[in-house]
Amino acid sequence: MIKSYFYEERAGGLTFIIAGALAIAVAVWGWQHGPFWWGMAWLLAAGALLQISVGITYWWSSPDNLKRIEHLAIQEPARIGREEVPRMQAVLKSYAISLRIEIAVLAAGLALLIFAPHGGAWQGVGMGLAVQTGLVLLMDASAERRAQTYHRWLLRFMANSAERPSKSG
Repeated sequence: MIKSYFYEERAGGLTFIIAGALAIAVAVWGWQHGPFWWGMAWLLAAGALLQISVGITYWWSSPDNLKRIEHLAIQEPARIGREEVPRMQAVLKSYAISLRIEIAVLAAGLALLIFAPHGGAWQGVGMGLAVQTGLVLLMDASAERRAQTYHRWLLRFMANSAERPSKSG
């Protein structure tokens, strides 16, 4: 489970990088077309920079995290409960907050898209918000499910470790 979680986390990072690169490409195209596309382009570019930053962080940190947790699971299982379980609880809280914010931003983007003057920059901003936030919402919801599965596994691991005699005993 440890390998699976961190491999999927790394793949998620790569997905964020690719999505960010595509958003930059669409933004560059959008800047060459009218006000609607200009409004959308700025939001896509800003979101892309965040996506690429998050993606790079996950891509680079996942292998080291995998090694660290595998080491702890074998050599010092009690530290999993003291370090990794609380870390994952914080990650899950962060996802809960992020997903709520993303839903609110998506709603704002859809409202702009629907109610802003047709073809104007504000309608483009709404489209950019809706597209970027919708994509990030889907990716974060998937990451949250992976984190929940991994967290449940950690709790089972700790329960099973408590039942086994210690290495010193």
